[in-house]
Order: sequence, then structure tokens, then C-alpha cells
Amino acid sequence: MSAGRSRARALIRDWNLDKAFINGQWCRADSRETIDVHDPATGKVIGDVPFLRTSEARRAIDAADDAFPTWSGMLAKDRAGYLKRWRDLLERYQDDLAALITLEQGKPFDQAQREVVGAIAYAEWYAEEAKRAYGQTMPATQRDRRVVVQKHPVGVVAAITPWNFPLTMVVRKCAPALAAGCTVVIKPAEDTPISALAAAKLAEMAGFPAGVFNVVTGLPTPIGEALTGDPRVRMLSFTGSTEVGKRLIVQCAPTVKKLSLELGGNAPFIVMDDADIDAAVAGAMISKFRNSGQTCVCANRIFVQDGVYDRFVEKFIAASNAQTIGNGFVPGTDLGPLINRQAVAKVERLIENAQKGGAVLHYGAERPGDGHFVRPLVMTDVALDADCFDEELFAPVAPIYRFKTEDEVVALSNRVRAGLSSYLYSRDVGRIHRIADRLETGVVGINDGTTSHEGAPFGGVKESGQGREGGHWGLDEYLEPKYLNFALG
Repeated sequence: MSAGRSRARALIRDWNLDKAFINGQWCRADSRETIDVHDPATGKVIGDVPFLRTSEARRAIDAADDAFPTWSGMLAKDRAGYLKRWRDLLERYQDDLAALITLEQGKPFDQAQREVVGAIAYAEWYAEEAKRAYGQTMPATQRDRRVVVQKHPVGVVAAITPWNFPLTMVVRKCAPALAAGCTVVIKPAEDTPISALAAAKLAEMAGFPAGVFNVVTGLPTPIGEALTGDPRVRMLSFTGSTEVGKRLIVQCAPTVKKLSLELGGNAPFIVMDDADIDAAVAGAMISKFRNSGQTCVCANRIFVQDGVYDRFVEKFIAASNAQTIGNGFVPGTDLGPLINRQAVAKVERLIENAQKGGAVLHYGAERPGDGHFVRPLVMTDVALDADCFDEELFAPVAPIYRFKTEDEVVALSNRVRAGLSSYLYSRDVGRIHRIADRLETGVVGINDGTTSHEGAPFGGVKESGQGREGGHWGLDEYLEPKYLNFALG
């Protein structure tokens, strides 16, 4: 454990990750104020970052705006070269970055390693995709006319990233933006800003020109108001809660910014009578408990059909109870801490509410004495009007509901405002298509508890947001089509 912690602390020290990155320079706040960053497994301070406000955020916008003409005017293959170098550096420092994620965010080290692998995959994909922002030539309605469609970068992009995947979300947003020819200003979550600063360090090492890649640290309100209110910022990409997303939409309305929003989820995990139960249990364990349940795509409501309910519940409780909980640097740890005290308080409220409604609690391993830990928990006999049906748990807590028919489970699955991800376990191909077609989500995992792929269009419907990340769809988010109408005579 001490070796991983020491590696992360050495990275913070050697890379000077206690400063913001604006216009190619590492800088402190004008006020010299800082914000402490805590290890959620111990509650101890691991470092600090500058407490920036509106004036510093505007300087970052200045830098990105100044850099945009040159960066967007480069050949696509030259921008691809920068992204390839960035990708290679992410791979070179993979274990160091994973140690930093575990220290700052709390997830077990092996899961942090997989997060870095995901970041590498997105950087690699968009390094290749940079050269594929294809246009079109279209048939005209008159013989002496031609219509040509080009794609141009949106402009300066503000990226507001979450704490649950503090490196991958930076790369997933910035790699396609940079590939398209946009410049970026990144505001990382205040709980996990150091991983974003590490990404900036690697961008500096990769040789990105000054002003192309900027990271501003601080609290959301002053920086967010600068980013949303400045007309030079032409697009906002945000991952976070639906409530915050709605506020950002309002703030962006006066300047009519383009928006890409990945907001809250409330994923149904459906197990039909004909499912492979062992596979369903394994998939539910991955979906529910990865990152201690702190993912927007994790199984929030597990629906199991009558015929296999008892068998699934027995196996799932046994698997849940077999997990270990503790510091992410300890080998063999399955569950790390929640991100902060507020997250713990929220899940305790939801558990208490479910229990008052008749839910039966099946607790797993005891929690450690320090840090923001929540014991793994399976809840059965959960009422359909419990708060956890409509709210994201964002914790290693799994409510299980019984159902009888396809129509019933589809109606229950869709009876929420969110529509990000869903999961379906069945061996009947016709049934799979019938149900998947009716689920109101942007992603459906079929007989698989994972849904991440850098080439696929990830995003939600309803109040889970708008826009897509991944594949050519992710590149198109940062491009605006322009058509040229030629008269040939």
C-alpha cells in the first residue's frame, strides 16, 4: 500500500501538480488561495490546487481563443501527431497515473489501471479519427450548381468533468475536441483536480502549443459562470448530475452555446426467466459494484423475473458478501470509499427510506474505521415507491425488485426521468429485440455488465442529456457543417 501511495505523491511533487495550467504556463491563483484535495480512504489532505475565480478563467478563455486560429488551421494529420504523442505518454506513465487516481478518487488500483487503459483508448481513437472529418458533395437541383458540405471546428470548448473517472473523462472530452481543431478549457471536479492536471502535464510534454489545452481549478460557481457567460466559448461539454446540467443549460442560453451533456442515470438491470443466472450475477456484480457503484451506468434497479428470483437473489447476495472493502492500494480490495461525506449521507438517507418501506437489508463486509466507506448491501422486498427507485444511489447498494411479465418490466424500467443505460439478460433472441427496442435508454448492455467502447456513441435520452461521446459521433459533436452553394456558369 505504501509503495502505491508513495508513487502517487512523487508524481504530484515531481510534476508540480499544485498549479493550474493556462496558456502553456503553470500558475497559482491571483489571490494565492488554495483548495485542499483529500484522500477519501483516509480523509487526509494529499495536496492542494489553486482556488481560481472568474479573472483566471477569463485568461484561460483568452488563451484558448488566441490559440484557436492556428490550431484549427493545422493539417489534420499534424493535430493527429500531437494526440498520438499524448496517447503514448498516457501509456508510458500508466501505473503512475493509476496510483494518482487511487489516491485522489479512492477506487482500487486495478480498477484505476483499467481507467487509464480507457483513457489511452480514447486518445488513440481520436488521434486516428482526426483525419476523418469528412465532408460531402451533394447533387444539386440545377445542372449548373454544385453543393459542397464542409465541417469546421466549433471553436473554444469548455469541458466540465466529473470526479468518478477523473482522467478518462478529461481524455474522452478533449481528444475529439482537439482532433476536430477546437481548443479547450477544462474545469475538473474540485474533489479530483489532480488527475486533470496530470493530463495537462502530459499534453505539455507532448508539445501542444500554448493555449490549446488549459486546466482551471477551483469551485464550480465562479469558473462556471465565466465559461458559460463568455460568448467566445462556443460549446460546453459536461458530465455530472441532471440538476447541475439543467442550470448550465440556462446559463448557456444567452450565448446559445452548443451543448454536449451526459447527465444522471438510473439503469435498470433486467434478468429474464431464461437467462444464464450465473452470467447475470457476474454481470450485475460488475455493473453494480465497479467503482463502489459510483458510475452513471451502474445498475440502480435490478429487476428479476419470478421464475428465477429466489435463485438469483441467493447467488447475488453470496457474491456481494464475498467482496472486500478498504483502501484501494491494498491488493485484492474490491470496494473503495465513496468520494466524500455528502455521498455517504445521501446513501444512508436512501437506505433508511427503503427500510421504512419494508426493504430487507443484506449487508456484506464491515467498513473500515476511517474514510468515506459504505458497506456493500443488497436490498430485497423494496417498495416501488422507495426513493431509491427514482434517485441514483451512486453507492455499493443494490435494490432488487420482482416482476412477472415483459410489459411490466418495460413499464417499470421506463418509469423514471433518466434514460442513460440499461441491461438485459436473456437467451431468447426475439425477446431481447422486443425488450431492447422498448427500453428508453441510449445504451443497452445485452448479456454483458459493461457497455464502454471508444468507438460507440455513448449518451442518454430523456433527462440523461444530449449529444454523444465516442466514435465518429463524438468527433461530430465538435464540428459544425457548412455548405457551399456553387454556381458553375
